[in-house]
Amino acid sequence: MKLRKVSAAAATALVLALTATACGGDGDGDSNGSGSGGGKTIKIGIKYDQPGLGLKEPDGSFSGFDVDVATYVAKELGYKPDQIEWVETKSADRENALSRGDVKLIAATYSITDERKQKVDFAGPYLLAHQDLLVKKDSDITKATDLNDKKLCSVAGSTSAQNVKKDFAPKAQLSERGGYSECLSALQSGGVDALTTDDSILAGYAAQEQYKGQFKLAGLKLSNENYGVGVKKGDTATLDKVNAALEKMVKDGAWQKAVEENFGPASYKNEPAPKIGQIVQ
Repeated sequence: MKLRKVSAAAATALVLALTATACGGDGDGDSNGSGSGGGKTIKIGIKYDQPGLGLKEPDGSFSGFDVDVATYVAKELGYKPDQIEWVETKSADRENALSRGDVKLIAATYSITDERKQKVDFAGPYLLAHQDLLVKKDSDITKATDLNDKKLCSVAGSTSAQNVKKDFAPKAQLSERGGYSECLSALQSGGVDALTTDDSILAGYAAQEQYKGQFKLAGLKLSNENYGVGVKKGDTATLDKVNAALEKMVKDGAWQKAVEENFGPASYKNEPAPKIGQIVQ
């Protein structure tokens, strides 16, 4: 009986030792991606519902420009695609997700603003987008003032349509819907005359198979939206690595390829890749 007890104790000790080793007791990273690869995973926040930018496909895979940018950055940080854990990050929770350590990075149409920079650090920008209008291919709407007495759609709670009405077309009839897909359906059927939000988002939706060739961007550049990769405040080591990765992505042509593949079908006239730290007001 004593021999059995000793053997059991030894086995328990061995299991505990192996478990400690497997848990990465050497401090070479953790599940939120503070290491440099080596079997670990990195958690990256993205949108799940924005075609062309961040979309969870029916088969569980992910696609979009933000996804491509984040995948490239993760590779430069030492992570293979299968080591990335994609985390849905709603707009209102992006700062908290970084500060809590829920994710290591966020690439989710995250516009760089002075207010947000008080809470998080931004690598980039990696894309300069603009508020714009999406209209039917044969629409005669060519400027914002053409929206007077016409129906303008946007998502409930969005400031985009309010900005257009306040600054350009006070007589525009606002039609707020629950999501961009609802606005697209209304635009397709003639229920509204235009849809407004960032041109990159509009291009992503218009590039979907069921909408190809039906819509066009007006190209009005009603605002400047500098998209950056969110990093936890004070994490300068990661920030520097992400900036270096973004510069490399532009230099080797991967950035332009990602733009064309994700936005091309909507005839999106993208701005040149912005320089790191260059914020367009």
